[in-house]
Amino acid sequence: MSDYDTVPAAVEGEDEIPADHPRYQDLLTRHRIEEGVEKGITHLQGMHAEGRGSAFDYLLGEETIPSADEAERAAAAHLLLADEPVLSINGNVAALVPGESVDLAEAVGADLEINLFNRTPERMTAIADHLRAHGASGIKGLEADARIPGLDHERAKVDADGIYGADVVVVPLEDGDRAEALDAMGKTEIVVDLNPLSRSAQVADVPIVDNVIRAVPNVAAHARELSDADEATLRGVVDAFDPDVALESAEARIRAGDLVEE
Repeated sequence: MSDYDTVPAAVEGEDEIPADHPRYQDLLTRHRIEEGVEKGITHLQGMHAEGRGSAFDYLLGEETIPSADEAERAAAAHLLLADEPVLSINGNVAALVPGESVDLAEAVGADLEINLFNRTPERMTAIADHLRAHGASGIKGLEADARIPGLDHERAKVDADGIYGADVVVVPLEDGDRAEALDAMGKTEIVVDLNPLSRSAQVADVPIVDNVIRAVPNVAAHARELSDADEATLRGVVDAFDPDVALESAEARIRAGDLVEE
């Protein structure tokens, strides 16, 4: 049993969360989302989305399962093979993994592009500044000089030399209709989604059923491991990955419900 009888209701900073708490990652995630709302980075609806994901992560055991790690390695190979890779950044991603997203972009030579459903100039600026504070440069999404066909909301707005022209797009914490629209454009999609039954995960070329705070740094680590691999090796990694098997494995793990001990 844990030495902790209660979960802290609120913390002022991440350093106040005990690293050995059995729900450390969940507490860290909650704190970053709450802080993101306070900073104008994350929309209030993002808190609901995070809560839904947290429930799935609980059933996964709050760990990266083997099939997710295989997906993360395949994602790294796709990104290293890409001509124009782009990481799509929404409010939750900016709040949860800003530095990790910058690190992944650097590891695979990708651009970062902000894309929001609840898009306002204030939020776009706040997220861009937040990413820059974590080392980002050349952030895309601010021009929004192109549109994704088939969408009529703000998430259709993209940069022509960013997501619109990309061949491989990482779309963590994505909404299903945009994932379907990007799929219809012929993009190779890498989706991070804790629900293996979601539309986003179902249409992805590489569905990563993992918490984004684990998935993004894991993909970066695999990318660095594969950085010296030749094209044949990278294509072998891509070809060996089966998205259907990955989704089935994640669903089986969730249905088994091996709960995390409090």
